[in-house]
Amino acid sequence: MTLSADEQKRAAAAGALAYVTPNQRLGLGTGSTAACFVDLLGGRVRQGLDVLCVPTSEATRLQAERLGIPLTTLDETPRLDLTVDGADEIGPGLALIKGGGGALLREKIVAAASARMIVIADRSKRVEMLGQFPLPAEVVPFGARATVMAMERHARAAGLDGAIVQRMADPGKPFVTDNGNLIFDCHFRRIAEPARLAGALAEIPGVVEHGLFIGMADIAVIAGPDGVEVVESTSERTR
Repeated sequence: MTLSADEQKRAAAAGALAYVTPNQRLGLGTGSTAACFVDLLGGRVRQGLDVLCVPTSEATRLQAERLGIPLTTLDETPRLDLTVDGADEIGPGLALIKGGGGALLREKIVAAASARMIVIADRSKRVEMLGQFPLPAEVVPFGARATVMAMERHARAAGLDGAIVQRMADPGKPFVTDNGNLIFDCHFRRIAEPARLAGALAEIPGVVEHGLFIGMADIAVIAGPDGVEVVESTSERTR
């Protein structure tokens, strides 16, 4: 049987659910594949699984509340056992691009507070080089144009070109994150040195966070039309 795209997402989510054990403190990711995991987790909670979860976005929080999943905050529970989240691209060494849903800042904070991170995705997200999916950067509204110009300079210095475009929610209406910031999507196409770019973007004061997750994912559960593959990182986590 060949799995459809939606079935692949659900299969990846089910694969990650196998790593959840009673009494864990979990980070819940954001996006369509992460939503599949939250749905499945809700079913396990209804069956009696005892977990405590930190959502990475308001959308995830609302979904988890509807399903009766016990929630906490990272202030109340600052150390987590496991975060399960999706990705927009999975590159070599489990380097990721995340942030298509606009929750990259909270996703990275929660992942960094977790002992382990599992990324779940369908096979189309696995790439030989990051960059075809536009790299999101969360930017404070104050001085946003100056911040984008600095991003462009750093990109050129790293040998990258491509437009940096403000994300819009609707025509004429900027996309605003749960933190009240803006998102700019960097259409670099090929990011040969993601760690170098991550360091350069982190130096720009107006960039709150970027969507490069380097050395953060421990396991990737990747579903394709013919089944599920589990890929483990061979490097130590950098956070």
